[in-house]
Amino acid sequence: MDSHLLQVDAETLSAMPRSRRARLINSLPGYKSGMLVGTYESGAANLAIVSSHFHLGSNPALLGMIVRPDTGKGERHTLHNVLKTQCWTLNGFRLESAAQAHQTSAPYPKNRSEFSACGFDLEWKAGVDAPYVKSSPLQVGCRLREHQTLSINGTHLLIGEVTALYCSADAQRLDGSLDLGKLELATISGLDTYSAPGEALRFGPAHVDTPLQPQ
Repeated sequence: MDSHLLQVDAETLSAMPRSRRARLINSLPGYKSGMLVGTYESGAANLAIVSSHFHLGSNPALLGMIVRPDTGKGERHTLHNVLKTQCWTLNGFRLESAAQAHQTSAPYPKNRSEFSACGFDLEWKAGVDAPYVKSSPLQVGCRLREHQTLSINGTHLLIGEVTALYCSADAQRLDGSLDLGKLELATISGLDTYSAPGEALRFGPAHVDTPLQPQ
């Protein structure tokens, strides 16, 4: 047996210190796109970093997002604002802005906006009652369509319909997809590591008994 092989079972996980276990499990999904969630309520703009959003469907255009439960130990501004106003924005960022983006995870009070505290300019656009990050290379506006509290651990599933999208027209390929490399979006692994994606491979649709075609 390889003496350098990391082996972890359920019992070991349960016995781990909370912070160590959280960092380990958060690393397992690998690289995920980082987004800043913009919300607004009662005169206060909020900005929070997430990597828990995902595609749910294209017609209607739906994105899901997991938000941590309200444990009573700290305020959950993003969850509160979304449920109150029924909307939010998703804002990508480049690696050069990773430190500012990470700083939004600090527990700022509701009356202190992460936009100003972390050096981001907010931008308002018609159709969404939530602020965008002005410097963001990819801006997405969402309207709440469904909210579920997951019984397994109390986390919240927010399902939003995409109502607006802004990015450089040069980033859209002929087939409609976005070339995220051109947008230079940063990715997140675990709770604290930011990367810029490097060389990418792209393929056409996969078929049985047909050679795969690079694109």
